[in-house]
Formats: sequence, structure tokens, C-alpha cells
Amino acid sequence: MVQRYFAYGSNMNPARVRARGLLVERAEGARLAGFRLQFDKTSARHPDVGHANLVYAPDSVVEGVLYWLTSSEEILKMDPFESAPVNYSREVVQVVAGSGSITTWTYFANPAVRRAGLKPPRSYLQHLLAGEPYLSHGYLEMLRRLECVEDR
Repeated sequence: MVQRYFAYGSNMNPARVRARGLLVERAEGARLAGFRLQFDKTSARHPDVGHANLVYAPDSVVEGVLYWLTSSEEILKMDPFESAPVNYSREVVQVVAGSGSITTWTYFANPAVRRAGLKPPRSYLQHLLAGEPYLSHGYLEMLRRLECVEDR
């Protein structure tokens, strides 16, 4: 059973993951090859802003936080926050971390809730930036340069 969760969006913020009740043994930085980060998942409350999603891109890499869960059932606690399976589907992927190639859960936005041209709200982006200890300098700088929508 898969007992890890790769977060690439707002759940890169360890405080947010704790507040959502996930029991985590440890966390480390990880990279998912063959995908790029895109903010094309519409927000339920603000349909003009985007939340993080993974899009297939063979020459790209997404960085994130790999959470080692205390049990394989812990991931079920995240499903309601991701509105899975309606807004996001939970899938198994292979990431590379300091401990090697790891099988892990992550979430992909479903086509029905995706729209091109969206930008993340600044407050949402702050959750991604909270993953700083787990990200490379270059990836962190890319996140800092993202154009955001100012919070209302």
C-alpha cells in the first residue's frame, strides 16, 4: 500500500497539512519528472483564479514536498480537501527524493474544472512558498516570479 503523499500546491505548507489532520512521520523535497506546474484548476469560491495542477510535459519537472504518512489510510483525510474525485483525482506517481525513486499519491485536476489563463491568488501562492525548505533555489525563484491575482 502507498504510504506517501506528494504535494506540489498549497499543501506544500506543512502547517496546512497538519491543520488538515494528516499524521506525518517526516517530510522531504521531491521531484516529479514529465510534468509542469500550472494554475488552471478553477476555484469553487472564485472561478476567476487558479489553483495548482500537474500537466504532462515530457521535458519538465515539478518540485514539491513528499510526506511520509503514518499509514496508508491517512491519504483518505486529504480527499475531502481536494474534493476528490470531483475536482481532483488521486493518482499514483513515481517521484525522486533523497531516498531514491518513491511511489506516492498525488492529485490531478479533472478536465471539467480546468480553464486556461488563470492565475493564483497571492494568499494561495504563500502556501506554496512555505515549502521553501524542500525546494531548490531555482524552483523557489520561479514561484516567487509568478504573476498573481491580488486577494479581495
